[in-house]
Amino acid sequence: MVEQATTEQTTREKKKPLGTASVFLSFAPWIIFGVVASPSTWEYAALAALIAAIVLSSQDLMHGKIRILDAAGIVFFAVLSVLALALSRSDLLWLETYAQVISNGLVAVVAFASLLYDPFTAQYAREATPRQYWDSPVFRHINRVLTTYWGVTFAIMTASTWLAIHFPRQDDWFNWVIPVVLLVGAVKFTQRYPEAYKSRAVPAT
Repeated sequence: MVEQATTEQTTREKKKPLGTASVFLSFAPWIIFGVVASPSTWEYAALAALIAAIVLSSQDLMHGKIRILDAAGIVFFAVLSVLALALSRSDLLWLETYAQVISNGLVAVVAFASLLYDPFTAQYAREATPRQYWDSPVFRHINRVLTTYWGVTFAIMTASTWLAIHFPRQDDWFNWVIPVVLLVGAVKFTQRYPEAYKSRAVPAT
């Protein structure tokens, strides 16, 4: 009886999308910063990313809530924008050099830290999943895996952008090719893994 109930619950969950579009939108400010930022443009990149983060979070903010990734983006890009205004360029040389490394590293830290209490992808998945399934083993497992995958993705991107600084001849590979491949892989994994796991969780009859 319990097995039948679990199977029915998982089958119902399979009909629900994960809300991946919202996840990708939350990454938009970070991607904007990564694309635009350079030693001569990181201030503008930070401002553009801050505006994007606020705009994309505006509806949640009006309802008195905010997701952890959005909150981290608003705070981080606001701090960068303030530093750009308050300090001289000589004082910010380290930030000009390592802005992308810090940005990628922060996303990785946020992702891994969220595993300690609530995987950040679960905040988006709940938008498309009935409340009664939020504590189900399938829901929890999927979001722990997805959050871990994104954390690993940005951890590798952190290392890659750091290598780009120290090995400038391979800058295109470390700053562009590897990060783009990693992001495309993470997007595809986020889209495909939930249904693949649910299919295994409910054996064909």
